[in-house]
Amino acid sequence: MNTEFTSKFKKIVIIGSGSIGTAMAQALASNNKLDTTILSIEDEVIDEINHLHRNSKYFPGFRLASELKAVSDKSVLNEADLVFLALPSVAVIPYIRENASLLSPQVVLVNLAKGFDREGQTISEGLLKEFPFGVVAMKGPSFAREMINGSPTAFTIGCKDNKIWPLFEEVFVNTQVYLDFSKDIKGVELLSILKNIYAIAVGMMDAQFNTANMRFLFLTRAFNEMRSIHILFGGKKSTMFKYCGFGDFGLTALNDLSRNRTLGLLIGKGYFTEQISEKVLLEGRLAVNIFCGQIIHSRHLDTFPIMSGLYHIFSGQTDVSEFVEQMLQK
Repeated sequence: MNTEFTSKFKKIVIIGSGSIGTAMAQALASNNKLDTTILSIEDEVIDEINHLHRNSKYFPGFRLASELKAVSDKSVLNEADLVFLALPSVAVIPYIRENASLLSPQVVLVNLAKGFDREGQTISEGLLKEFPFGVVAMKGPSFAREMINGSPTAFTIGCKDNKIWPLFEEVFVNTQVYLDFSKDIKGVELLSILKNIYAIAVGMMDAQFNTANMRFLFLTRAFNEMRSIHILFGGKKSTMFKYCGFGDFGLTALNDLSRNRTLGLLIGKGYFTEQISEKVLLEGRLAVNIFCGQIIHSRHLDTFPIMSGLYHIFSGQTDVSEFVEQMLQK
């Protein structure tokens, strides 16, 4: 096999200097045949990356690769071959809409955000519907803190055009990033949203019981219900067993670094207030409302007791003890 770098992806831009954007940029910096730039609106972060090779706001004490650079000038998008979108989910499409004229017609956009857009569609659906660019969903079991420290980290590349897959393998060839691939881009996006919802429920049940038997009883039920909703909304069965499916759900539901699991633990213990986890709560409530609104039109919501239970928790129609009682019904 020819090891010469032949990928058309040579100029890489990561939009967003938060935790996942910085971690992705650091991983890509391992491939010295790429020109990787972070595009940010945070001047202090830009200066620190360029002069001190640090991003103390998100990774205090960690030294970034000296090759990594950051800019605020959007003209860097003009020559980008590959653009990673490390923005909040509701900001992705408005950002591309505002800056589409700066992008090459041949550019490929990689969505890292997990969530619905303001119209209630997945980010990739919105991008494909509105813009002529190539679109990829990249999701997997990936804590940014571990990724930036060089831990092997896995992602699923969701893209309808499988000819693009080898190009991603070449981009990440010298990195600690491991990839699998799926043409089911919608399913990849859906699973990245569903796993956050069901991780909240797993956290709630763990807070009430904290036993291995109960944890894996409920985890199995949650995974099966996730699968059913994923398929109902157009995802493929096989996608469940990619990194974006089983892997990301396991990480998010069972690891205490997960914000969604932590939110579930807080709710389950009765320590939760909206001020503690307002952003995570709002994202979870929005996603639950979108799924439930569409489920109600097609079938009874009670077909999916965990999703239904969370819907009633978030809307104030039930409390944790009632939720737990419902979850224990045979």
